[in-house]
This record gives sequence, C-alpha cells and structure tokens, in this order.
Amino acid sequence: MDNAGRRKFLVTLLAGGGAAAAAAAAWPLYRYLAPAGGGSAAAVVVIPENEVNEGQAKFFQYAGSAAVLVRKRGGELIALSAVCTHLGCIVQWVNEKQEFLCPCHAGLYSAEGAVLSGPPPKPLAPIPFKVAGGTIRVGEVA
Repeated sequence: MDNAGRRKFLVTLLAGGGAAAAAAAAWPLYRYLAPAGGGSAAAVVVIPENEVNEGQAKFFQYAGSAAVLVRKRGGELIALSAVCTHLGCIVQWVNEKQEFLCPCHAGLYSAEGAVLSGPPPKPLAPIPFKVAGGTIRVGEVA
C-alpha cells in the first residue's frame, strides 16, 4: 500500500471512530431528555394515596409516557402528563415555587398544568383519575 492509500485509510478510520464516539456521548443525553416511547393502551396505574404528600409531586409511567400526580397545598390532587408540549422533554417539579419547569427551554407550567411562560404552545395534558379506599387509580374516570 502506498502513502496516499495509507493516509486515506487512516482518515477514514479516524472519521468513523470520531462519529462513533460522538454518538456514544450523545445517546445518554437523548435518553434523558426524550420521553419513554412505546406503550399501547392506557392501563390503570394504582398509587397509594399516602405516597403523594401535600405540596409534592410523584412522577410515574402511564400509557408508555411520563406522568405526574401533584397534591397542591390545600389538598387538591391533579394528574397530568409530564411531557412538555413544546419539544417533548420531561418537566421537573419545583417544590419551592409549586410549578413545573421544562429543562430544555425553560418553559414554566403552573401546578394545574397551565403555561406560565416560555415556548410551550399548550398546557400539560390532564389525565383522569379516581381516589377510593386509600388508593389513587390513574386512568379511571371518577
């Protein structure tokens, strides 16, 4: 093999290795920001009522996607999709402000899921639920 052939082989090898390294570094970031896929029919998720304290949020999987239960100060319970309506990132609960924050583009949602600021075009989707016998049954109509 002549020098030009070796050089072309090394450049190809380095470019392929660089592309593989970039993909390996980007994959964990993508998995963190993207909601879980899959999920078919919406199954009922049962959560003990005492797992959601006043002023707190509990995240869980519902119908193949991230969801959240919030017990507002005062005791009202709300079930919402935890997927931001802007680009599909998973929102985070900010306990001090009793709001949801999207880590991707700083979209803010109220505890009820209404858009407060940022780029989200619509509120977080509500999820039906029923409270009975000390359990919260997400996916059942009250």
